[in-house]
Amino acid sequence: MFLRRMLLAAISVAMLAAPVFAQSTPPMKLPPGMTPAIMKMMMEPGPKHPAGLPPGVVPVAGCIPSMGFHYSKPKDWPLGPIYGWYNGKPVFTEVMISKAQFAKGIDIDGIKALPGYTINHIDIWYEPNGHPGMSVPHYDIHAWYVPHSEHMTFCGNKSGKRPNFV
Repeated sequence: MFLRRMLLAAISVAMLAAPVFAQSTPPMKLPPGMTPAIMKMMMEPGPKHPAGLPPGVVPVAGCIPSMGFHYSKPKDWPLGPIYGWYNGKPVFTEVMISKAQFAKGIDIDGIKALPGYTINHIDIWYEPNGHPGMSVPHYDIHAWYVPHSEHMTFCGNKSGKRPNFV
């Protein structure tokens, strides 16, 4: 009986407090340039296993402007290799290196093109605040199979430049 009264009291307090908490929680502020539609696109995973990607990879991100969809084997997440896919074909191999690892010096032998593809160029993007998947300051290193001018328009990125929120 005592336990039941305590449970009912806890539920009553929670029900009374819920509107207060709901009112005091401000809506999430989106980074400059991001819209709710872009956020939704980035959160919706791509196809389960598109052709051309290694066996065992799973979607880890939706369509990220200037990059495309991201896939990785669970055992390799988040450091990589991570594979990009867009418009029916693989488009990059990526690794993420923490700022601390990068400062110590690191050899990156695992960033290779998938069979049948060649690396067109490499982008190294510093993420001072991290991002979902790797929240510490780090470098995203993409080995692209497509020209820069092509991937910079992926996922509806009309500017042709890397969005600030990426």
